[in-house]
Amino acid sequence: MKAMVFEEPGRALVYQDVAVPVPSDGQVLIRVLACGICRTDLHVLDGELPGPKLPLIPGHEIIGTVAAVGAGVEGIRIGDIVGVPWLGYTCGKCRYCKKGRENLCENAKFTGYTMDGGYAEYTVAYAQYCFRLSDQYHNPASAPLLCAGLIGFRSYHMIDAAAKNIGMYGFGAAAHILIQIAKAQNKKVFAFTRDGDVKSQSFARDLGAFWVGGSSDIPPEKLDASIIFAPAGELIPKALQDTDWGGTVICGGIHMSEIPAFSYDLLWEERVLRSVANLTRQDGLDFFDLLKSITVHTQTELFPLSQANEAIARLRNGLVKGAAVLVMDTK
Repeated sequence: MKAMVFEEPGRALVYQDVAVPVPSDGQVLIRVLACGICRTDLHVLDGELPGPKLPLIPGHEIIGTVAAVGAGVEGIRIGDIVGVPWLGYTCGKCRYCKKGRENLCENAKFTGYTMDGGYAEYTVAYAQYCFRLSDQYHNPASAPLLCAGLIGFRSYHMIDAAAKNIGMYGFGAAAHILIQIAKAQNKKVFAFTRDGDVKSQSFARDLGAFWVGGSSDIPPEKLDASIIFAPAGELIPKALQDTDWGGTVICGGIHMSEIPAFSYDLLWEERVLRSVANLTRQDGLDFFDLLKSITVHTQTELFPLSQANEAIARLRNGLVKGAAVLVMDTK
């Protein structure tokens, strides 16, 4: 099969032939239809996340069909449509798993990081960490839901349900999904982009943002809560400044640049600053259940698997409107 292989940080992915993987006990073999390119992939490729499996097939926003099942698999059959997220395995035995916080599992494995992912025609995944999906999701546009959607959803659920003014810093794949959910729930979304990024600002307006501006701009109203999707630590003091008393600032990324020192008065008045770590399987079940009542359309730019390096460069340079998705040869 064809795959894009990551050999070491700082080098382009290599398009090459590799053996089709064989599912072990509890795993399924998946014929990949499409795999989204997440900003977390960039952090892996740039060496900002330590200890990846090498060589590695990246990618953790996978849509595909089950081609074979390993021993002991229940509830998933050949031909089923599945989505594969970032969380690929948890031990079920550590102190966090026992407390129902599998997103913090001490022995977790992650798709496209410590396990091979979806930048390939086939991949294997643990069946219990795949989401069975209906036919409506068997398309490349669904791939970003498996991380941009899920992490956005987990971040959003950390916000008090009574919050009305929601800020989103960094208007890319996650924000463009989340704004549709927030709008459906009658929230006012304040979209912050890179200063001068007219294209992203126009995109946010088209999706119904109440207010749009650059990251250094002051919004016309105080925010009840905000989510920072951009990996820029300097946005934390700015978001706290924009947030009203008792509000919450959520850091929705897995990596962020250094956070500058800031005055305590930005945190005082019972503002809350917290991070999001990975996801749980329940997050996925709740998210896809919500999508039964809220219609979300993803904006995607599609690339053949062999053009993964070009797609990554476009994402890195802020040239992708919405989400970038790799598409396999489905013949």
